[in-house]
Amino acid sequence: MLRTPANVAFIPWLRDRASLTARIQARGGFAVRVLRQGLGLPTTDEARLLGIGPGVLAWIREVALLCDEQVVVFAHTVLPCRPRGPLQVWLARLGNRSLGALLFAHPGFKRGKINFRRLDDRHALFAPALHALQRDATAADSLWARRSHFRFGAQSVLVTEVFAARILKLSEAGKKAPPAAS
Repeated sequence: MLRTPANVAFIPWLRDRASLTARIQARGGFAVRVLRQGLGLPTTDEARLLGIGPGVLAWIREVALLCDEQVVVFAHTVLPCRPRGPLQVWLARLGNRSLGALLFAHPGFKRGKINFRRLDDRHALFAPALHALQRDATAADSLWARRSHFRFGAQSVLVTEVFAARILKLSEAGKKAPPAAS
């Protein structure tokens, strides 16, 4: 259940339709650490949502998003290999740059509904997220995650973001001051 005292603080992070990258950048020094990138098997639910057949490879990118050198989000992106299009090229060239910067800078991207849920050890992304978030398996029995389906022409990409509890310490009061006008 989302509206419990322990969970209510995550609601603004889970429901925000704006750029997560921009939101984190506004609160401190932002960095992206690429954990894995290349062909791999999507999870069963990802394959179903993207219309990928069983055992068919997709382009997968996993990164850690950092604020002031602390990992605050594990992001898992899945892009089908078909149809081919500009997304394969763009995503392959991202390097240590944020996918969010690309998604929200290009007017051709359309974001679908945001789904969110708690992940536990039964979900395929739980263990990689725990590892990326630098959490011990005994320290967390579940993690909050959200998934967005973005479309660009005939191509679509799924982005799952798993939040570390430390993201809640990135308060509004901790935002960077806007640059001075010159």
